[in-house]
Amino acid sequence: PNVAKMLGCEDGILFSENEGKTFHPVEARPNLLVMSLAFAIKDPDSPIVWRGPMKTGAIRQFLAQAEWGTLDYLLIDSPPGTGDEQLTVVQTIRELTGTIIVTTPQEVALLDARRSVAFSRTMGVAILGLIENMSGLFCPHCKEEIPVFGTGGGERLASELGVPFLGRIPLEVPLMEAEDSGRSHLESAPESRSALALKMIALKIDQGTAVSSIIKE
Repeated sequence: PNVAKMLGCEDGILFSENEGKTFHPVEARPNLLVMSLAFAIKDPDSPIVWRGPMKTGAIRQFLAQAEWGTLDYLLIDSPPGTGDEQLTVVQTIRELTGTIIVTTPQEVALLDARRSVAFSRTMGVAILGLIENMSGLFCPHCKEEIPVFGTGGGERLASELGVPFLGRIPLEVPLMEAEDSGRSHLESAPESRSALALKMIALKIDQGTAVSSIIKE
């Protein structure tokens, strides 16, 4: 549900019709549609305590009953690990272009990333690449990078497992401020290190999805 805050659409209303059989995603920005549990929860402080079947049902509703229209991309954000969420997505969407593994550099996080790679391969889903997030804290005062969580772990894992490495995203104050305020980071701080990294990663993903589609055809 946090994606609604990061995109500045917390007040979005999830419209439904046909007795709740069809949902209309919230338009966070022009040409950017969002489906989130945040739109279905009245109290933002309420925890979502759901067992597997309830989570599975909600995911299938979001995928199958949402009026997405014609899309260039459908991005599905899931929690770390290889649980009900990932399995439901893979079983519901048979023609997935691929998966993107996001990790932080420290060894504990790399354990989950390694399992996610193994899961994708077991399920026959192409791996478009791996991203190292929170890759160093850029200090606005001394202009130096502080390896808070270490650095390079994601790239080493990608090399070890034969997965494309898409890039590193550093921790920066402008990025955190944009997420908390719901602003577009690429618009508010376009020349920051993290914004430039995000642009490069997006370009690589775009190229990777094109190649993956050609291979499938």
